[in-house]
Amino acid sequence: MSSSADGVLDWMTQQCAFSAKAMLRAISATRLVKNRAHLGQQIRPARGSVLASPEIAAYDPDPDYFFHWLRDSAIVIDALRVLYEDRTLGPDALDHISDFMQFSLDLCRLDGRVVAERGDFRRNVNADFLRHVRSEEELRQVTGDRALGEVRYNPDGTLDILRWARPQNDGPALRALTALRAWRLEAFRQRADLGVAEQLLEADLDYTFNHWRDACFDLWEEIRGYHYYTRLIQLAALVEGAEWLEQKGDAARSHAFRAAADDISRCLDAHLDKDASFYRAFLPDLVQPSTIPDTRRLDIAVVFGVIHAARSGDRHGVLDPKVLSTLLRLESLFTSEYKINQDRAADWGPAMGRYCGDVYFSGGAYYFSTLGVAQFYYLLAESLARLQAIEISLEQHEMFAGMFDATPEQAFNTPGGRRKLAEAALKRGDMFMATVRTHTPPTGELAEQFSRDDGVQTSAKNLAWSYAAFITAHAGRNAASRAIGNCC
Repeated sequence: MSSSADGVLDWMTQQCAFSAKAMLRAISATRLVKNRAHLGQQIRPARGSVLASPEIAAYDPDPDYFFHWLRDSAIVIDALRVLYEDRTLGPDALDHISDFMQFSLDLCRLDGRVVAERGDFRRNVNADFLRHVRSEEELRQVTGDRALGEVRYNPDGTLDILRWARPQNDGPALRALTALRAWRLEAFRQRADLGVAEQLLEADLDYTFNHWRDACFDLWEEIRGYHYYTRLIQLAALVEGAEWLEQKGDAARSHAFRAAADDISRCLDAHLDKDASFYRAFLPDLVQPSTIPDTRRLDIAVVFGVIHAARSGDRHGVLDPKVLSTLLRLESLFTSEYKINQDRAADWGPAMGRYCGDVYFSGGAYYFSTLGVAQFYYLLAESLARLQAIEISLEQHEMFAGMFDATPEQAFNTPGGRRKLAEAALKRGDMFMATVRTHTPPTGELAEQFSRDDGVQTSAKNLAWSYAAFITAHAGRNAASRAIGNCC
């Protein structure tokens, strides 16, 4: 059954339009007010803030995601750029990006000592909730660049006073990548306050350069250690940041950033599993060791690292056979773990989660994970279509042949083989989009998760990251389709 016959392509177009509108509700949501009575807070989002979800919830049962996360906001704003580039949105999108940069720069200047010395941040907190509130000592340490490792903030631009898994060092690097991609748009440079953009970029890049060696928590906010996702995002930010600095004439810092990126690249190699078949999502913090089982090291975070870093070449990118092996292991894992994957149609991909043993809410599946895999295959299709010649390793030959049910000779050494291989990757991406379609309600609304047992939506409703993931996956398909059309 083809995607066209099944209506998947038409649905993608409609769902992308809805996702754009739904995602915009989370950006500069100044019309909303969140009352956190247990903390004595009334929060109205500021211009430039990005809510993880605009829903007013308080673990009743939906989680309270009325925060500005560094990671989520960078992903959402990058999707906004994509919408501008494909002309879904007009110049207003650039204004949103500018507001985001100003808001983000203001966050970099927050000082926890001011909150601690004022001494009243606990006054209106319910007595039975005080154990969840940060100590004055911890808040006093939030000064200088420590503000960038804060992970999440109140969307009114104030510090989050709740205890959380801090620091997480992927956020500043991911925001730097988002800002650099916006900077490359001539229309943005003509419209934006470049002074603000430069200050934010320098703050994020300097933080990444100064802290890439530090252990931190992962993007799921659960494990302290050294993380493939974080390191790959840091590497990409420093490489692209070095190019930006070189263009500005700052040769010394550019050289230092490139040297650090080389060091990170060597650290990434250490994530390769001992049997050399997949990348481990994390390496333990030897200072504060954990007792996380080895099965936890197979994680969709590796795939997110690859698509968010968007590196070219055959190492830590979509053409890396070890990344492909990691993805295939994940597909096998979730096929066996999730009931909804047991009897799926032959042309559906498996619904994807985060890792083995996930227990958060329903424990998956996740929309952004399933969409992330679709985007991965679209990026792979585009990369294969754009190759000027099939010059890849024997390992890659065998990997691609196995994935797309062809012998290496059929895949690479026949007329049109490159195009057929790219088309097979695109079709595989469509299979995951078909799965998302199956578990998306007629309204088009996307939560964080859909149940592994029956596909019913769970966890946060209207998750901005879910909508952003759909937008970037759809854009990836369009780019792959164009590349295939120009191929051979």
